[in-house]
Amino acid sequence: MVRDQLDAWYALVSRAAWKNSAELKQQNQSASIVSSERVVFNIKGNEFRLVVAVDYRHGFLLVLWLGTHQEYDKIDVRDVQYNKERYADSTGSD
Repeated sequence: MVRDQLDAWYALVSRAAWKNSAELKQQNQSASIVSSERVVFNIKGNEFRLVVAVDYRHGFLLVLWLGTHQEYDKIDVRDVQYNKERYADSTGSD
């Protein structure tokens, strides 16, 4: 289930204290570093992608985008922004 995988991801990153993208990559080898402030995580065996903005200095992550691998192939990961309408109809089901 996607929710279980996202919960596991959250548990991992909520304990992390990465100082830079190299430390993040060392602990999450399947993560893709897009820039010094943007990272893509593979979720559920790479079935889903999670794009986040990272502020290493303050220890914050901001989820910008979540979607299937097919949807991911259609976006520009460097420019994608959070869009609340995309998730407005979410029912919480997996």
